Amino acid sequence: MASRVYAAVVALGIALTACGPRQVEVRTAPTTASQLQVRVTNNLTQAVNVYVTEGGIDTFVRQVPGNSTQTVPVQGIAAGTSVSFKAVTIDGTRTFSKANVVLTGTYNFPVP
Repeated sequence: MASRVYAAVVALGIALTACGPRQVEVRTAPTTASQLQVRVTNNLTQAVNVYVTEGGIDTFVRQVPGNSTQTVPVQGIAAGTSVSFKAVTIDGTRTFSKANVVLTGTYNFPVP
C-alpha cells in the first residue's frame, strides 16, 4: 500500500510540474539608429509640431520647443524617398513647409 501512495505522490508531482506555468522570455529585435534625420531649427518663440509627409500621409515626428534646434530621426522611410516636411505652431495658426525633399543623411529644416 505504501508503494501505491508513493507512486501516486510521484505521479502527481510529475503532472504538476509538466502542466504548470512555464517561464517565457519575450524580446523584440534590437533597435537600429536611423540614418535619416531632420535637423529642425525653430526660430519662433513657441513650439512647433514637426511632420514628415510621404504619399500624402502626414506622420508626426516630434515637437520642437521655441528658440531651439533638435535633430530628429526619420523612421520608416527609405533613403532616396521624396518627402515633405511641415512644422505647425502649437496654436495651429501658422504652418511652414518644405516640399520635394529627397531623404539622404540629415536635412536642415529652418522654421521660419
